[in-house]
Amino acid sequence: MHKIAVISDVHGNVTALQAVIDDAHRAGCTDFWFLGDLFVPGPGAHDLLALLDALPITTYVRGNWEHGLIETLDGEIDTGDPSDIYEVIIDDYVASQLTAAEIMRIRQLPLVETPVVDGLHFQVSHNLPTKDSGHTLQPTGDQAAFDQLAGDQADVVVYGHVHHQLFRQSQAGQFIINPGTVGMPFPHWSRFATDLRAQYAILTTHGPAMPDVDFRKVTYDAEAEIALARSRHLPYADLYAQQMRTGAVHTHDLPVLEQATRELGYGPRLRAIIRKYPRQ
Repeated sequence: MHKIAVISDVHGNVTALQAVIDDAHRAGCTDFWFLGDLFVPGPGAHDLLALLDALPITTYVRGNWEHGLIETLDGEIDTGDPSDIYEVIIDDYVASQLTAAEIMRIRQLPLVETPVVDGLHFQVSHNLPTKDSGHTLQPTGDQAAFDQLAGDQADVVVYGHVHHQLFRQSQAGQFIINPGTVGMPFPHWSRFATDLRAQYAILTTHGPAMPDVDFRKVTYDAEAEIALARSRHLPYADLYAQQMRTGAVHTHDLPVLEQATRELGYGPRLRAIIRKYPRQ
């Protein structure tokens, strides 16, 4: 039997990740899988990698925000996109806290892994096995997209990216599981909108039988996370504090980001970043 803590979409939230790890240890998890999006917009960087490195992680795939970090370091910066400017400024903040070896590790992360555990064949990716971004796998998405995701080899398919806990099946009966998000919940249903607990899932295997799936939600100190962000001079710290308190996510809110960048006077900072990372 294996008890696997499946963790995804931390988004820089140090306090939430520590709370999830503590909960998983209390639950007796034997393995940890990470599904990507470790950084941005929160204050975590090297310390998040250190938390993961202390775990028995057996599966680790790349998310779209790791992809975005590498694009920034390679000079792929769209100065006409307020969302890209926001990401680039926080990417630079993150990169300044990482070693060259850690950045190389991130560059080399796979898009998909296919572990076999207790005779069960898993497929693990952040989004699609061939693409770490996109919107085809939303919880209410078309069944055909999930059937395509599952393919014809895996018994259990695990993915992240959409920030919602999910269990469904392919038409063939394969399990499809999303553990939700550790650091950035944004429930769609209005009555759930204030539930910003950290999310993850525990999969318990019993040989080749169907695994148990336990969706977990963990309370943590959001004010401590805000204080950490401010003490580390996180860019756009006010937007992050708003996210922690209300669940409002501004990563693609172009008018808000454009205004914040202007009011914070980040123009010179952006120009310095562009000089620092020439296009490869």
